[in-house]
Amino acid sequence: MSGVDKITLDKYRSRGYSEDLLPKPECNRNWKAVNYFTLWQGSVHNVPNYVAVGGFFLLGLSTFNIMAAILISGIVIAFIMIMNGAAGSKYGIPFSMLLRASYGVRGAILPGFLRGCIAAIMWFGLQNYAGSLALLIIISKIWPEFINIGGDWNFLGINAPGLISFIIFWFINMVIGLGGGSILNKFTAILNPCIYLVFGGMAIWAISLVGLDAIFSYVPSKIQSEDAGIFQFLIVVNAIVAVWAAPAVSASDFTQNAKSMRDQATGQLAGLFIAYVLFAFSSVCVLAGASIHFGTDTWNVLDIISRWDSLFVTIFAGLVVLMTTISTNATGNIIPAGYQIVSIFPKLSYKQGVMIAGVISLIICPWKLMENQDSIFLFLNTIGGILGPVIGVMLAHYYIVLKQNINLDELYVEGNNYVYYKGGINSTAFVVTLIACILSLGGQYLSFLSVFNQLSWFTGVITAFALYVFMMKRNAENRKDLTLASN
Repeated sequence: MSGVDKITLDKYRSRGYSEDLLPKPECNRNWKAVNYFTLWQGSVHNVPNYVAVGGFFLLGLSTFNIMAAILISGIVIAFIMIMNGAAGSKYGIPFSMLLRASYGVRGAILPGFLRGCIAAIMWFGLQNYAGSLALLIIISKIWPEFINIGGDWNFLGINAPGLISFIIFWFINMVIGLGGGSILNKFTAILNPCIYLVFGGMAIWAISLVGLDAIFSYVPSKIQSEDAGIFQFLIVVNAIVAVWAAPAVSASDFTQNAKSMRDQATGQLAGLFIAYVLFAFSSVCVLAGASIHFGTDTWNVLDIISRWDSLFVTIFAGLVVLMTTISTNATGNIIPAGYQIVSIFPKLSYKQGVMIAGVISLIICPWKLMENQDSIFLFLNTIGGILGPVIGVMLAHYYIVLKQNINLDELYVEGNNYVYYKGGINSTAFVVTLIACILSLGGQYLSFLSVFNQLSWFTGVITAFALYVFMMKRNAENRKDLTLASN
């Protein structure tokens, strides 16, 4: 672990950087393995992920193959989170500052803005609205008359009960976001056992209804392929891993708090692997078992919960599902958005960044965006596709070019005094990112690239990593040749 002394911190403060962007001194890095073990549980067990498993059934994969794909995905995700979070745990710096090492001080603004502002804020608003719909169901279960409040009144397409539920859920998410890592740690510590209780209990419930044999031989009523092969298997792995493109890019926002590299690596590996073991088993059991029991394909866990007779169990399970949405929203959206806004405007504090992001998420009226889901999710998924190549560039630069040694003075520059890269922009990183994006996303428009598009995340990361290493070594050799020629 590389620490910073008080003199260095004071120097960076004098250059206009807020406390939230400064390297964390070792005395303030207090996250242990257990904190990272609980961190991502809610991001694994949430409604969209369970719905996605239903889509995997439709590809024609067996329950066994789906479980195997989920477990392999969990290992890949843990590996990427640990590797891209290594610099954060070594130097105590957030993602927005680490990004400067590979893209340059000015160059880091664009990929950071796409991840931390546009994608994060829009996803924050959309997740809040989706969560508020579940909250509305729970409130209506307890207080049936709530659904009639306001009569026909509506505000830009949302009625009074819906708006109240949205504001309540938004406020809860904002409290967690404003508290940052310390509040998130306490929240996930409470959430973690509840997740195992609810989703483990749902798996047992499904097995008791129809039996394991029926679950493992389940075939949905409509499938896209009768003979799913290895390519469909890889598509599933890519789909699961791609969901983590944004959190994986900004992993150092959380690993900057680690007591050691070993703590963050051990905690994330154990936490993500165990979470995906439970998810692999519970998702196929719950969805297949419920679909068999109810006689219709059922992919939404909230639909399943709402059919239970016990009011207490329905409310408790529904609240846990809401808590997983809050956890996902905090780790993947509002916290990265807060840090990125501070990076663009260094004199702001992290809490001010979170407030700005939260207000913007209200102004965009996410319930209106959801009216045209195809276009909005295509836009957000495209941004997610861009982040795969960004991960590839970051990993190649840190491990191959820098050999895991960062000069912090080159990141915390004063004014326009760029220490490296012409104009503060690494043009090689942008060229590589563009080429990798075309290869991974071009299949949406060019049929001969469709294979790469279906494996977009792996295509983007692998292409960017290999191409960046090649181009940076070639540039270094060219500079060396020019130096020899001039002598």
